[in-house]
Amino acid sequence: MARNEEKAQSMLNRLLASKTAEGKEPKQKRPYLATECHDVVEADKWRQQILREIGRKVMEIQNAGLGDHRIRDLNDEINKLIREKGHWEKRIVELGGPDYAKNAPKVQDSQGFEIQGATGKGSGYRYFGAAKQLPGVKELFEKEAPRQLRRTRHQMYAHINADYYGFRDEEDGVLEKVEAEAERAVRQKLMEEWAGKEAERQRALESVAGGMEDGNAASDEPQYVAYVPLPDQKEIEARIVQKKKAELLAKYSTPALQAQQQEAKALLSGQ
Repeated sequence: MARNEEKAQSMLNRLLASKTAEGKEPKQKRPYLATECHDVVEADKWRQQILREIGRKVMEIQNAGLGDHRIRDLNDEINKLIREKGHWEKRIVELGGPDYAKNAPKVQDSQGFEIQGATGKGSGYRYFGAAKQLPGVKELFEKEAPRQLRRTRHQMYAHINADYYGFRDEEDGVLEKVEAEAERAVRQKLMEEWAGKEAERQRALESVAGGMEDGNAASDEPQYVAYVPLPDQKEIEARIVQKKKAELLAKYSTPALQAQQQEAKALLSGQ
């Protein structure tokens, strides 16, 4: 029963469509070549039709879920329509109409560069929407980082000449004058610094010497006395001579002789 109703509904729809089409002119097909059109108004109509098709397909290609094959086909169709639009614009100019390609706004990419193919004037292949993310296409839009080329040793030494090492710099005499003036200024500065430091050193010595004199002159301050007896010059010389004698005896006398000498000293000291 439901099947019969569907058939009747489809037949009714076809009948209504046929009656609606009776009062209309048969739909015209766009000429395959733009040169087949000889009316500027008709050529402009076909151009507007192409623009609507391009807009519809550009909106459709934004959907990345269509699949790679469908996206590639849509991108090919859009490029084909853009080329066809350029042909119709050229034909409109030939028929005396306006130059749409010349007056069309410039289409720019994300970097600010003009896209020649988008206006129909260029012959390059363009990618739209999800087509830019296709395998093999995405790499085309990725800009490779500029490589920094290292100079070879030969290239570096190619620019080195005698002037690099300072040869012949003193031939004109200008450098000697400049160096002499600079040396004089540096020497004067160093002398002034030394004089200032020397004056400070002298003032410090005078303050120390004045403090010592004041300390000696003051009678109420405590006096420090060294209780350890210090040897004079004669005692120091006697001890040196005695040490040298002991070293000579230890070097040239035998242990037996040294023992005898010790016994003799002991006997003499006992008496």
